[in-house]
Amino acid sequence: MTSRQSYRVQAYNTSKQSENKIHDDTVARRFGFSGGLVPGVDVMAYMMHLPVEKWGRAFLERGLIEARFVKPVYDGEIAELAGDESDGVLSIEVQSRGELCATGSAFLPASAPAISLADFTQVAPVAERKPVSTASYEIGKWLGTLPRDWKGDAAGEYLADIRETDPIFAREGLGHPGMLQKVMNKLLVDNAILGPWIHVGSRMQLLSAAKADEEITARARVTGNYDKKGHRFVELDALVVANGTTPLAHCHHIAIYQPREQAAA
Repeated sequence: MTSRQSYRVQAYNTSKQSENKIHDDTVARRFGFSGGLVPGVDVMAYMMHLPVEKWGRAFLERGLIEARFVKPVYDGEIAELAGDESDGVLSIEVQSRGELCATGSAFLPASAPAISLADFTQVAPVAERKPVSTASYEIGKWLGTLPRDWKGDAAGEYLADIRETDPIFAREGLGHPGMLQKVMNKLLVDNAILGPWIHVGSRMQLLSAAKADEEITARARVTGNYDKKGHRFVELDALVVANGTTPLAHCHHIAIYQPREQAAA
């Protein structure tokens, strides 16, 4: 038996003013896009609406989701999400402008896997960021982040930014797991000065429901740094941690840290 879910959201580019100019209309057009890209972490947050709607708090405590970004979603455009469940796996597609923009899947394990903090070395981000190079993300290198919190109105503002309508977050004082993906991006940004760069995919095993007022950091080991079709890719194996003590998510994160136009320059 299969069942289908659907969800519509008007996409919003939360990063127009960010350091990553791939979200800026003028710069993105130089890379062949129609305008500034809605961040992949936010598209993934849209995708999370479907498993949260299906499994509720249980998904926030132990759900598994993965996403791959195929084509851009643009500010103001309608993103159409469809989720088809078969044998306990929810397959998710995101379409916009009649094009497939992202694919992924979600699953609810019987329990969250046991993860040890000791397996993920805690380090500070670099004291002085330098222009990105292959040395910034050497394979085996450990990366850390500056702390990030969503205290006060920040968690609610984030829900508004991603157009999240599920009442569970406000009702139970929970942080949206899309926030954890934003912290994953900080692993790259806090350790190098990047030009325009693109998040292309993630896998996230949730380990505990995040609280809206927690301080969040990430600990990551670089597991990949390679060239593919002229782009420079980085892959991270990371643990997102609340208040320095509580594992929130085990993540695999993939990004193009130097698009081929930038790498050639």
